[in-house]
Amino acid sequence: MQRTKAHPLNTLTRHQYYTHSLSLNPNFSKGKSMELTPKQLEAYDGSDPSKPIYVAVRGNIYDVTTGKSFYGPGGAYAVFAGKDASRALAKMSKDESDVVPNLDGLTEKEIGVLVDWEKKFQDKYRVVGTVTNN
Repeated sequence: MQRTKAHPLNTLTRHQYYTHSLSLNPNFSKGKSMELTPKQLEAYDGSDPSKPIYVAVRGNIYDVTTGKSFYGPGGAYAVFAGKDASRALAKMSKDESDVVPNLDGLTEKEIGVLVDWEKKFQDKYRVVGTVTNN
């Protein structure tokens, strides 16, 4: 049986990865961010038009309201709204069961796909905070 080499990003602790990821994102505003639990993040799924739409990628929360035709109700990527979509993006899946932050068991290729998605989010949307388990 052939063993695949672990991707370096899989070996970082969650805090180390988030800190590293945030440091690479010029749209992240230190001191002006919020922390939301996964349950709190659900409130930003686009169902309430008075609230922004948020999607998290590897724990960073992006304001995707400008893309509401994609992420809002009825949009092609609405399943990602109000959630951490990391695994689904890595697997290029819109299956509800894949819309979770867990990266365990992803291949190096899937991690690469996720990195590409994360760069797209960083270029297009503003980071407004991070997802916390507290």
